Formats: sequence, C-alpha cells, structure tokens
Amino acid sequence: MTKLLLSVHVLAAILAIGPIAVAASMFPRHTRTPSGADGGEGLRTAGVLHRICRGYTVVGIAVPVFGIATGARLGVLTDAWLLASIVLTAAAAALLALAILPGQQRLLDSPDSSGAARLAMVTGVFNLLWAVVVVLMIVRPGSTTGA
Repeated sequence: MTKLLLSVHVLAAILAIGPIAVAASMFPRHTRTPSGADGGEGLRTAGVLHRICRGYTVVGIAVPVFGIATGARLGVLTDAWLLASIVLTAAAAALLALAILPGQQRLLDSPDSSGAARLAMVTGVFNLLWAVVVVLMIVRPGSTTGA
C-alpha cells in the first residue's frame, strides 16, 4: 500500500504541480503586450494559462493528501524534513490561492506591466518553494537510508 501511495503522490506532483509552475511562469509575459498590438492574442493566451492554473490547482490537492498518507504509512510524520516540506507546501499553496490566481485574474481584467512584474516575482517564489520541497523529498536530511 505504501508503494501505491508514494506512486500516486509522485505522479500527482509531476502531473499537477509541473503544469501550474509552467503556466504560471508563462502568464505574466502574455499580459505585457500592449492592448490590441497582437489582436488580443496575448490576453487570450493568458486566459488559457489562467484556466490551466485553476484546473490543475484542484488536482494538485492530491499531492499533500497522498504525501501525508505516505508519510503516515512510513512513520515519518514527525521527521523535521517532512515537517519542513509540509510548511513549505502550505506556503506555496497559500501563494497560489491568495496571490497568483487572484493576480492573474486582476491582470486579465486590466493588464498593466507593474502588476505583471509583481506576479512574475511571486510565481518565482512559488516555483522556488516547490524546488526546495523536491530537494527535501530526495535528500531527507537525517534519514538513515543513506540517500
């Protein structure tokens, strides 16, 4: 059962968080095009990227759910590396729900380059948080497995 939980956790992370990271990173660039300069193509593309982010956010809930289930089965829920990963995942989720998705909607409603720059920065922090979580999952500081 542990192998199934871990497999679903890793697959969910790859298939849900990856597309969010890419789509969110691409979004600000498509809102910087002056209105009408490309026939509105930039905002249409940004709209698609926003829908991708919203849709995959729902699927992304599986990542911490299966991660916690896997940690419970392995008996590592109190390990510092896992607790740090949970905190960083919660911070990334908060950034996505409270800053990135609403920021994307604001830029779709009224594009401006300063808002796009701020959103690009927040998205970079979101991606950095996930990168740190991935490293923690691989390295597992203090683990006795030698990995």
